[in-house]
Amino acid sequence: MHTQKPLLPEGARRTAAWCGVLLLVAGVGAVAIWLCVVLKTAVTPVLLALLGTGLLGPVHHWLTARGINRSLAAGLTCAALVAVVGGVGYIVAEALIDSGGQIVAALKQGAQWVIDRFDIDNGTSVDDLADNAKHYLGKFGASAAGGLLTGISVAGTFVATGVLALLLTFFFLRDSDRAARLAHAVAPRGTGDLVEAMGRRAFVAVQGFMRGTTLIALIDAVCITAGLLILRVPGAVGLGALVFVGAYIPYLGAFVSGTVAVLVALADRGFVIALWALGVVLAVQVLEGHILQPVIQSRTVQMHPATIMVALTAGAGVAGLLGMLLAVPACAAAFGIIGVLRNGEGRVPQSAGPGDGGPGDGDGDSGAGDSVGS
Repeated sequence: MHTQKPLLPEGARRTAAWCGVLLLVAGVGAVAIWLCVVLKTAVTPVLLALLGTGLLGPVHHWLTARGINRSLAAGLTCAALVAVVGGVGYIVAEALIDSGGQIVAALKQGAQWVIDRFDIDNGTSVDDLADNAKHYLGKFGASAAGGLLTGISVAGTFVATGVLALLLTFFFLRDSDRAARLAHAVAPRGTGDLVEAMGRRAFVAVQGFMRGTTLIALIDAVCITAGLLILRVPGAVGLGALVFVGAYIPYLGAFVSGTVAVLVALADRGFVIALWALGVVLAVQVLEGHILQPVIQSRTVQMHPATIMVALTAGAGVAGLLGMLLAVPACAAAFGIIGVLRNGEGRVPQSAGPGDGGPGDGDGDSGAGDSVGS
């Protein structure tokens, strides 16, 4: 019997099949991103609550392990979070209020020194640059924060989003032991173990990012603040707070905060002290890149710098500053899920019991670092 010869060779058919898969995945991803942007009012608090749950999971687990009721433990954990964030916010606000004007004046002087020294655009003054920066920053901030809660001011929006995220964090912590059952309940028949494994691995990646980044940010801020205090740079505490906040946006945050510190030192203390301040910033960055990150985040979030930069760019394009904050943990979670699918994991290890500090395993020992890129 004569068999009809295929219209396309084997290689072309395989290529077409893979192109179809890629188009399908890209389409689903585009629709998911579009839905997140449209529903940002609800999505933003949920994502922030997941980050908070990943960071606070060990505290809640420590309390429940000592016999404290899960609801009470979740309430105490959230209360501690409010106290810590409120206290740190008050200290930072006081430091910025006391030295904010001095920092801004020093920044203007430093920028003008750079313009005059290198003869950059003779018709441009630092005041013109500042006005332009305010204009673009206003547009950028409006695009990043606008539309979250229509008709409410930006300050009210932030407060409402923060309160909702705090309440969701409470419920996520309290009901984390039900996450595995929920995964099996919503998953199609026969895929419950796979969905549970993907959820655990993604959450472990988010936990690793939040815990590691917070610890690294604290060490960076303390070291740079100490160095600036020794050099008697004005507003050292406020600059250290800027370093701490900027650390949650990898690479870009460190570059911006370090540049601000060096410019302030240049304007107020002169060129030599500015070089010393630059040395302090670079030394801390070398410490972070070669010691802190490999030791602290080696088992959880291992992504190539190029991957992080692409994720930051995409996040900024989708949701501005908030997108930049959420881009890296979201990318880490995606790599974790891809690792589960690639390895064909459909069975959760026995050591990863539900309720260990969040919707996923909170000890970071489930091998997320092996699947979150390199």
